[in-house]
Amino acid sequence: MKSKKIVCTVTNDLNYDQRMIRICSTLADAGYDVTLVGFRRKKSAPIVERSFRQVRLPIIVEQGKLLYIHYWFNLFFFLLFRKADILCAIDLDTILPVYYVSKLRGLKRVHDAHEIFTDLKEVISRPAVHKMWNWIARHTIPHFPVGYTIGQCYADDFRKRYGVHYGVVRNATILKPVTIPEKKERFILYQGAVNVGRCFEQLIPAMKYVDAQLIICGQGNFYEQSVALAKAHNVTDKVIFKGYVPPAQLGAYTIQAYIGITLFEETSLSNRLSLANRFFDYMHHGVPQLCIRYPEYEQVNSEYEIAMLIEDSPNAEQIGAALNKLLTDEAYYRELQQNCLLARKKYCWQEQAKTLLATYADL
Repeated sequence: MKSKKIVCTVTNDLNYDQRMIRICSTLADAGYDVTLVGFRRKKSAPIVERSFRQVRLPIIVEQGKLLYIHYWFNLFFFLLFRKADILCAIDLDTILPVYYVSKLRGLKRVHDAHEIFTDLKEVISRPAVHKMWNWIARHTIPHFPVGYTIGQCYADDFRKRYGVHYGVVRNATILKPVTIPEKKERFILYQGAVNVGRCFEQLIPAMKYVDAQLIICGQGNFYEQSVALAKAHNVTDKVIFKGYVPPAQLGAYTIQAYIGITLFEETSLSNRLSLANRFFDYMHHGVPQLCIRYPEYEQVNSEYEIAMLIEDSPNAEQIGAALNKLLTDEAYYRELQQNCLLARKKYCWQEQAKTLLATYADL
């Protein structure tokens, strides 16, 4: 039988999106003909070869409304003439071209929701932008009855708002053998997008109270401000910015880290109900972490205590005190570390892939 052709659409860098790399690789390994489409920035690194096709569409501007308008236009015509059986919109920012092309061509369509996009801080803080994305969501999501999202809280929210019943495909890491090395340098690791709402305004000043380094692997819309914060608080010797680190290299930092950071401000419902990739990456490398006490993290922690949970809206002193407990309380730290090794067997990609593959098989 001829392989079904799936086209997935994103608006980020194809080389660094670990969730989409896992999803597309899993689908390709299951026999689907998969293409992942994004856009090409001026500074985009060459595409890393993978088991699925990757396409970058040109854009004339790299931010703002013109970015979306031009990319949607290019994506619409790309999808209109691309051989495909199934179109998958990743988040709301690619859903319009997927919706209209799938209707015109009579193709199956799937929604992969990484965020509650209408409730991101950068959206709700701008009324006109918020109104636009809300219209797009109401206009499209009810017509995407097939989909999946990153946690049960998000799935419940989509059901209440739009009447769709999405499966849960968590951003869990692939289960592989792990050996925890001796950690002579006890450094703290943040990996992921350096974006607004990730508590950098509190985390970076907190390093004044902590006798360890914080290594930040990633970039984003709060990167320059974070660098400025480190200078303003005289912690440039403690806060090390590595910029984008390819997934293949990121594991080397994670396995050596002593503590991981998964902090979000409650600036939006999307943050409060989130379940971040890094949460599972730290777990799979046996790295205890500091998290905000939000529902998804609390649920996992109630089964396997792998993280120190702190209340929402912590200040620098509270974050510093929590990090110092993890650095100095050996018995507590070892208990969290051993729980990571147990939890990773349940919360792994091999288990999440079952829901993913069942979703496409049912189509």
